[in-house]
Amino acid sequence: MLVRLLSCLTLVCAPLLAAQAQTAAPASGSESGSGIAPRILIIGDSLSAEYGLSRGSGWVTLLEKRLAESHPGARVANASISGDTTSGGVSRLPGQLKTHQPTIVILELGANDALRGLSLDMTEKNLRTMTRAARDAGATVIIAGMQIPPNYGRQYTDRFRDVFPLVAKSEKAELIPFFLDGMAADRAMFQADGLHPTEAAQPAILENVWEVLGPVLKQPSS
Repeated sequence: MLVRLLSCLTLVCAPLLAAQAQTAAPASGSESGSGIAPRILIIGDSLSAEYGLSRGSGWVTLLEKRLAESHPGARVANASISGDTTSGGVSRLPGQLKTHQPTIVILELGANDALRGLSLDMTEKNLRTMTRAARDAGATVIIAGMQIPPNYGRQYTDRFRDVFPLVAKSEKAELIPFFLDGMAADRAMFQADGLHPTEAAQPAILENVWEVLGPVLKQPSS
């Protein structure tokens, strides 16, 4: 009698246990043992919007290809607009956060602030506003550091360079020390305008980003 009862329990419980295990297992390409698959939002300007490049050749597309191999299921939303400033980013970010619900936000803005000679106090304020908004939305923030040529004047040039690490440190964000590191002094890596990197420079930009993004992707997410 006991043997028959145990056999019946096995027949009843086995399907239930199998169903529970199937429900608990992460969906392929959507979650991993460390949590939800990364959702990366990029708020940038022409340096991330493929200005002057063939479509699909910019660093963001290269990032998507790398993620497809290293983090299947990861999503990238490129909300970069050529000519955008940090003020434009402040205006656009809330809607982008709501739409994409990112786990990581990369802020690549500020170069156009400097090119227009805008107040660096405003640039700093805008970067802080965006960083806090993204963080409050549950995202890890990565700030792309920028630099400008010395012809803008030593004081303005130095102050601009220092804005990015200052905000990153005080707001507890990650920092790409210099978005164009390793190519800024090489004229051959820039288009005719001397401002926008060529297609050949895009892999190097990706490496600058990945050096910071890679470790963030390894952090447990919820």
